[in-house]
Amino acid sequence: MDLSEFWKEILSQLNSEMETGEFEFWFSNVHFVSSTDSAIFLKVPSLFHSDKLKSKFLVLLEQKFKELTGRPVEFNFMVDKKDQPVQPEKQALKKDLPKDNIKPSNHSTVGSGVKKAHGQLREDLKFENFVMGENEYPYNAAQAIAQNPGEKYNPFLIYGGVGLGKTHLMQAIGNAIHDRKSSINVVYVAANTFIQDFVDSIQKKTTDNFKKKYRSADVLLVDDIHELQKKFETQEELFHTFKALYESKKQMVFTCDRPPTELKNFNDRLLSRFTQGITVDLQIPSWETRMAILTKKCEFKGTPIPSEVLELIARNVTTNVRDLEAALNQITAYAELVNKPITLEVAQAQLKNIFAGSVQPNVTIDIVQRVVSDYYNVSTNDLKGKKRNQAIVLPRQVAMYLIRELTEYSTTEVGLEFGGRDHTTVMHAVQKVEERLKTDPSFEGLIQNLMRTIKEYGNRA
Repeated sequence: MDLSEFWKEILSQLNSEMETGEFEFWFSNVHFVSSTDSAIFLKVPSLFHSDKLKSKFLVLLEQKFKELTGRPVEFNFMVDKKDQPVQPEKQALKKDLPKDNIKPSNHSTVGSGVKKAHGQLREDLKFENFVMGENEYPYNAAQAIAQNPGEKYNPFLIYGGVGLGKTHLMQAIGNAIHDRKSSINVVYVAANTFIQDFVDSIQKKTTDNFKKKYRSADVLLVDDIHELQKKFETQEELFHTFKALYESKKQMVFTCDRPPTELKNFNDRLLSRFTQGITVDLQIPSWETRMAILTKKCEFKGTPIPSEVLELIARNVTTNVRDLEAALNQITAYAELVNKPITLEVAQAQLKNIFAGSVQPNVTIDIVQRVVSDYYNVSTNDLKGKKRNQAIVLPRQVAMYLIRELTEYSTTEVGLEFGGRDHTTVMHAVQKVEERLKTDPSFEGLIQNLMRTIKEYGNRA
């Protein structure tokens, strides 16, 4: 019996119910093969994909088929052998030369039998140390890429606010690939370093060496691409590097602090390349996830900390993973230096400045207005002016909210700095932002990122 039409209908329903990126990731490479009266056989690209489909979607698929036909069916996933990832090296003592299109690593362990760490990647930034929490889709996508780099999900772009784990997930991909086969040339670089390397190559007339370094990568990881804004010559060079690697089916992974569509002063051709693969965003961790992160970090450090102390930190530090780790490091360092056990009272005393509030003494209304206007690409005069179109109203409301959060200015004082507006207008703006924060995780990430930028400006003042 041919059940392919029912499968098409199931796909159609899933496509309408799921986010586009998630549907494309899980089902664009799943193909109907054949069927019997009681079974459907589907081809999937990898064993990883098969396992995840079974754990995440099997019950749903069975349920949808039964709703359509009134009877059960068994789904069977067949792995496409030609799409399987490169297998790990099985003989550490084997002295075969690498293939022509793969550069030998400077950290080759031939003859040692022991894998050495990658010179550019942190050893602690691996999948086993990443707490997935709300970020199941980005985590699973990253794992799939690490198992089969350069094949189906290329490029891979991870975006989100400061300290949410973008670099961790990116380096976890690199570490997993390197650990499996150290002869694969994994190149990790921060965008600022890429910029400096390019500038140096021009000044020293070594552009050929620069191109060789990056275009010979089997896996290229570029961190913080938002730093490339306004660097048009560097963007052009990255575009050509991207093109060369993509045509050679080399994997590329990028991170950014915002969706690529919100990048300003950027080469349109390069922007379109960033989004032609998979783009994922990292969410701010919930209380449960913050507790799991703290517990995982304690295990990694080998430092026992009472659960009530971890709960205290998780309840009061709600911004990102980096701030959670900073709070944890502060109390563990204190306990080690004064040779005292970590108790709830010790934690409360040592972290009181972190928990005291978000008011920043060096932040001014002018700093907030400048940061917000720069991000939204509007002028500070527009923020203070009378225009009421949405392109101006939202940035104005965000600026008012941030001023109330980060400073001690009253609503009346804030209103005066926005064209003499009434204090009730400021209160309404704050309320609108707070309402959106409750329903829009990506907006929450944006606000946290703006706060971080404003604090950095304040510290320089």
